Amino acid sequence: MGRLGELERAVMETLWSCDDWVTVRKVHEELADRGLAYTTVMTVLSRLADKGFVRRERDGRAWLYAASGGREQYVAELMMDALGQTGDRGAALVRFAGSVSEEEAELLRKALPRRRRA
Repeated sequence: MGRLGELERAVMETLWSCDDWVTVRKVHEELADRGLAYTTVMTVLSRLADKGFVRRERDGRAWLYAASGGREQYVAELMMDALGQTGDRGAALVRFAGSVSEEEAELLRKALPRRRRA
């Protein structure tokens, strides 16, 4: 998927917070405090669709947009990309495991048996 720029991330946060398809106008309204032009938001959404982060479909003359995947999926893919940049994945995993909180470590422990069964 790749990394998101700061504005792309803000647009994605808006999409991730919506339960349904949204218009450019809705995203523009949600980002009103940034003072962005409507056409800027439209361009960002179009580029996100081209990159595969966003799905879009026609609704009359307008486009509707929705996130292709969830925030958690995006973050997990970033983590996998980062892991792929090391020459020693095992060492990176051990270092990561040593840096998480006890609660996070417990979540990982619970997730691993499910992974083994799958």
